[in-house]
Amino acid sequence: MKFIGIIPARYASTRFPAKPLAMLGGRPVIRRVYEQVEGVLDEVYVATDDERIEAAVKDFGGKVVMTSANHKSGTDRCYEAYTKVGNGYDVVVNIQGDEPFIRRSQLEAVKACFDDAVTQIATLVKPFAPEDGLAALENPNSPKVVVNKNMNALYFSRSVIPYLRNVAKEEWLKQHTYYKHIGLYAYRAEVLKEITALPQSPLELAESLEQLRWLENGYTIKVGISEVETIGIDTPQDLARAEEFLKQREGR
Repeated sequence: MKFIGIIPARYASTRFPAKPLAMLGGRPVIRRVYEQVEGVLDEVYVATDDERIEAAVKDFGGKVVMTSANHKSGTDRCYEAYTKVGNGYDVVVNIQGDEPFIRRSQLEAVKACFDDAVTQIATLVKPFAPEDGLAALENPNSPKVVVNKNMNALYFSRSVIPYLRNVAKEEWLKQHTYYKHIGLYAYRAEVLKEITALPQSPLELAESLEQLRWLENGYTIKVGISEVETIGIDTPQDLARAEEFLKQREGR
């Protein structure tokens, strides 16, 4: 199978404008993401609607495709990019443009989901550890996932699921394995075309989680497990934490 990686990157961001071009360890964030992915997938493109990001990607020798400024989601931007550059690829991997520490093992885990011929969409989860604490589990910005015995997603929620009845909340992480969603997606090319044509669904609107639209419409989402913790960058404060993480990793 052939895999193409698409990294959606917008300049406008409410919490962190120009985030893809923010410097991390002397390199733009978008370059960090690109270099982590390059070599693991058959081909990689940044998909953007901004000429400044386009110029930055070309400057470091990356591949970039310009897309519409009107997309409501990264999935929609991925599909437009795929229609322009993705002929001949079986699976499209949607990589978050604010994950500069995404690991090869994570990309390999999501690719492995397609060893199953019936996989339509794949994503990753990471088990919460007891030391993560109750606050991390209850954080609504960290969606939780429940899966069936075949490692297909049953539901995604910003609430803690499942609820452990008759167990003190402080004991939940010790009594049950909860899964944190990692926002890395991969889609068979024909499925990506189908899901981008779907209207928003009631559960998606309720939780503000796009993947619920796919579940509501009967699509199967295969779940791979990663034990790797990454640092996403949503705010300038996250960037400062990422800079410290990079220094520790490189021994600087």
